[in-house]
Amino acid sequence: MKILVCDPVSPKGIAVLQQRPEFEVVVLPKRLPEAELLPMVKDVMAMVVRSETKVTRKVIEAAPQLRVVGRAGVGVDNVDVAAATEHGVVVMNTPGGNTISTAELSFAMILNLARKVPQASASMSAGQWDRKQFQGIELTGKTLGVLGLGRIGSEVARRAVAFGMRVLGYDPFVTEARAQALGIELVKDLDNVYRDADFITVHMPVTEQTRGMLNAVAFAKMKPKVRLVNCARGEVLVENDLLAALDSGKVAAAALDVYAAEPLPADHPFRRHPAITLTPHLGASTVEAQEKCGLEVAEVIAAYLLTGEVRNAVNLPYLDAKTYEQVKPYLVLGEKLGRLLGQLAPAQVDRLYLTFGGKAQELPNTDPVTRAVLLGFLSCAAVKELNNVNVRKIAATLGITVEEKRSNEPVTFNEWLHVQVFRNGQKVISAGGTFFGSPDNPRIVRVFSQPTEIVPEGVVLLLSNKDRPGMVGYLGTLLARHKVNIASMNLGRDTVGGRALTVLNLDSVPPQEVLDEIQNDPDISNVKVVKL
Repeated sequence: MKILVCDPVSPKGIAVLQQRPEFEVVVLPKRLPEAELLPMVKDVMAMVVRSETKVTRKVIEAAPQLRVVGRAGVGVDNVDVAAATEHGVVVMNTPGGNTISTAELSFAMILNLARKVPQASASMSAGQWDRKQFQGIELTGKTLGVLGLGRIGSEVARRAVAFGMRVLGYDPFVTEARAQALGIELVKDLDNVYRDADFITVHMPVTEQTRGMLNAVAFAKMKPKVRLVNCARGEVLVENDLLAALDSGKVAAAALDVYAAEPLPADHPFRRHPAITLTPHLGASTVEAQEKCGLEVAEVIAAYLLTGEVRNAVNLPYLDAKTYEQVKPYLVLGEKLGRLLGQLAPAQVDRLYLTFGGKAQELPNTDPVTRAVLLGFLSCAAVKELNNVNVRKIAATLGITVEEKRSNEPVTFNEWLHVQVFRNGQKVISAGGTFFGSPDNPRIVRVFSQPTEIVPEGVVLLLSNKDRPGMVGYLGTLLARHKVNIASMNLGRDTVGGRALTVLNLDSVPPQEVLDEIQNDPDISNVKVVKL
């Protein structure tokens, strides 16, 4: 498996990959532009990047074997995640590697804004001695507003509390209990942070809601002489609005490590403003952070390629090795159920409803199983480049919604996975499965709401027939005449003399003339051959 390291990462991380005999590791000596990168990726299975290399749609389309892109850092702005998802490529980052380094830089920025250290240093270097010009303020007793209480925001808050600051935290996804544990006052209304904070530090990702959130309207709501720190993403700030707020005195000072366009243009007005402290995106630029990110990206890529473990993926749910082992049997069963239903269901279905019962409801993560069901179901629709990464997106594109339910209702089997298929609000078919004896022995035990037992492999013939004497002999004789061997057979009926579901595992696909003859029997209907 070929791994292409495109940007400089920790040698220790590269060594982790090189130590595995399964991997061929190629380290590029410098960052390559897209045109030069395209021929390099034609046979790679994994790419390692930092922020320099751009993994564009063209790059992804030029890499048919690519399975994973590992970003040694937090942001994945340089990776076309949508294109990666469409092509079934997992995109992973290393959110924990630079947590401390970015938190410490953010707090260093807060201290610098309070004590004007960069400006004083520049003054001294210029031969001056002007103590009055650089009079600062103390942090103790001041209020810090932390926008975003993820890993980095939480670490900044810890340091602020240690400095005797009152900390207001804004994060729609953090619980009150979590905030209290950090010594933070959780604020639900962002305007209250703007009103009370002496310092504001930003630690939020770029989304539709956060892009440009620090604008003229926000600055107008802030406390006079507020000081602003942004070590998160440049796009959350409207740069011209900040300049206006600084010029008016509404914002006393700002410290920035990130910018809407990087590198920051040489003629950018930020560079000339005396109230702005600038650093060139140094959040992860410590020896320790680079080593952690390099090791972490190597570990997550190796784990995914070798075991299927998913960690830190931005386009696929988390799945550690232990959870993977728990769900692995259900992945096989789920895909077989989906493949069966995909061949039996009519066209233009619009909903799949999955029920996890018995021990299946205790699975720590059902998403991989749902993806396996979809994978089997859509494999019958001739969908190009279908895999477990893009399968949900493709289902949505086809207008298929998916619902999941964990049911604690009593079931006949210890493990129970049931899938119902709907069209226009009406159930058109369903199937359920379990395991016999051990997790490596899956069985499909209900189809068309009737009990059965299907070994989910090979060729399977299903038909609905009247419960009459001689049916087994008739089918066996007919198939034998055409040299089609029956591997196993199961018959299930609703009532004596009623309708029965007959299922035969066959060693080969019956000729069409055999299927026509079976279908022409007045007591037989719904003759289907599926391949599992």
